[in-house]
Amino acid sequence: MARPRAHDDALRTRLLDRAGELLSAHGPEGLGLRRLAADVDTSTTAVYSLFGGKPGLVRELYVEGFRRLGDRMEQVPRTGSPVEDLCALGLAYRESALANPHFYSIMFGRAVPDFVPDEEAAATALRSMGPLQETVARGIEQGELVDTDPDEITFAAWSLVHGLISLELLGSAVAGNASSARYERALRNGMAGWMR
Repeated sequence: MARPRAHDDALRTRLLDRAGELLSAHGPEGLGLRRLAADVDTSTTAVYSLFGGKPGLVRELYVEGFRRLGDRMEQVPRTGSPVEDLCALGLAYRESALANPHFYSIMFGRAVPDFVPDEEAAATALRSMGPLQETVARGIEQGELVDTDPDEITFAAWSLVHGLISLELLGSAVAGNASSARYERALRNGMAGWMR
């Protein structure tokens, strides 16, 4: 009979969520493995067993953040209109960021200055943008979007969404009273310049 796993996926998820919260609130110096283990009511042995140490934990925070973003983007139903799909993807991006703000600083910032994603982690990050890239390509092919390099539109769409979310997560006064309707209007207006 096989032995049950001592450290399961639920513990892994709790550790990653708490580690992200600690990193967001206190920076890299606040991400101590003993503190993390105590906060999640487990042992440092569990942290080492699951992540191999602090560098492995930081890497997994990065990967998990992009995995969650990619999952959210993949779940967006595709319609017959790439422009509508781009707006829906932008809304999904916002939902993911608001649901997982504690991953944002490691995904897109320098929360841990010496962290550099390895090739596999970087590939996970790139895959999370796959639905956006595919939708832009489809929009060009169907004649809804201008006939240009798809990477140009993808970059512009991602930059718009990322900028809006960054302002909102930082609580910027510029973001004002961020609402889904206001956010969607900004998305639609930003995409209008890329439409035929």
